[in-house]
Amino acid sequence: MNQKTLYEKYGGFAQINRIVMAFYDGLLDSDEVGPYFDDVDMKRLIDHQTKFVAALMGGPAEFGDDHLRRAHASLGITDAHFDEMKAILGGTLADHGVAAEDVATVLAAIESRRGLVVA
Repeated sequence: MNQKTLYEKYGGFAQINRIVMAFYDGLLDSDEVGPYFDDVDMKRLIDHQTKFVAALMGGPAEFGDDHLRRAHASLGITDAHFDEMKAILGGTLADHGVAAEDVATVLAAIESRRGLVVA
């Protein structure tokens, strides 16, 4: 019997896009990480991030480590910023009905990429 991916379990691309949009609302409201997005094309970023989160949840999109490293290399992101982002993402996932164990799975996948994002 095939087990559903988290991507399928939580409604696919459209629902993940809603989660990512809410996630960015939280990031933009954050004094710690909000300023990183002052001059960013948010529509484009949300599209990329939706594909990234979809991939983390077993969806069809793929993101290589090189892409993450290049996208964040010059931003000076600290461990504190990364922790803030993870906390906001975890809360956003929970707010959208993602089960605690599935939130933990997504956050573990994010954590495994810390070294690609943090300066």
